Amino acid sequence: MMKINKKIAISESGFVFNPTTGDSYSLNPIAAEILDMLKKDLSEDEITDALLEKYDVTASVLHRSIDEFIDTLKEMKILENE
Repeated sequence: MMKINKKIAISESGFVFNPTTGDSYSLNPIAAEILDMLKKDLSEDEITDALLEKYDVTASVLHRSIDEFIDTLKEMKILENE
């Protein structure tokens, strides 16, 4: 399972700051929503189900987008192995 790096600062507006690297990122509202769900330890399937209820998108497109976003979070060292 992946966890959010404890050193990462995340604002409610979707601003993400990594004090170790000095990198900062600004997330769009849906990305911020996904990150918030990850902080609450929701699984990828739970995140997909929640977003499917809220947005007009197919499950396959949403699942692929979430996978890509999670891969990006790993590359940015925002998500790490538990």
